[in-house]
Amino acid sequence: MTDYQLLIFDWDGTLVDSIGRIVESMHRAAEFCELPRLSDEAIKGIIGLGLPEAIQALYPQVREAALIERFRLGYGEHYLALENQPSPLFPGVAESLEVFRAQGYRLAVATGKSRRGLHKVLQGRGWLDYFDVTRCADETASKPHPRMLQEILAHCGVAPERALMVGDSAFDLQMANNAGVDAVAVGFGAQPLEALRAFGPRLAIEDFSELRAWLAQGAAVRTDEVGEYVG
Repeated sequence: MTDYQLLIFDWDGTLVDSIGRIVESMHRAAEFCELPRLSDEAIKGIIGLGLPEAIQALYPQVREAALIERFRLGYGEHYLALENQPSPLFPGVAESLEVFRAQGYRLAVATGKSRRGLHKVLQGRGWLDYFDVTRCADETASKPHPRMLQEILAHCGVAPERALMVGDSAFDLQMANNAGVDAVAVGFGAQPLEALRAFGPRLAIEDFSELRAWLAQGAAVRTDEVGEYVG
């Protein structure tokens, strides 16, 4: 039976319903920089990366440092303005996190956001001291590099096999695999579960409360279908 000690969460699309704001902010930044407007699905496909990596993936023709910085500033200003009214938590998140804390789990965040962006949204919720540790893409390596998780594990003194990464993107699950950490795929964020199953998550869920139920069962089973646990 796997006895997890540390639960690590992606932020956007996993804990909070912010994907629409990210997509809108990327469109606005592109307009600001007079770059082509891409599809919503193309933008959802890079959510989870650090912003410089996301810009490079979406607009490989953009090489000038000044233009990249202009895009970054345009995106950040628009997104942070939207976050004056914090994005809502997904159903079941607040209650589940409180239960996890009461049960003694260590809690962490591993996000593609900048430190400035994460500070803003945590501050907006009064959560600056809520998690044991947080890591952002602009202060370490971007997903799917494992460094973000490795730093969180080192900070908490937890072995990889005692940690669980919960995320909504291929980059989250690839990062977990690269760090030797089990993963949970959520299907209500940026990418559908069909795209995430290829990375071998221990669990695939369509409602956050399913994670709480699974952990309560001992997390000793695998799943091939949403809500169906296979020993």
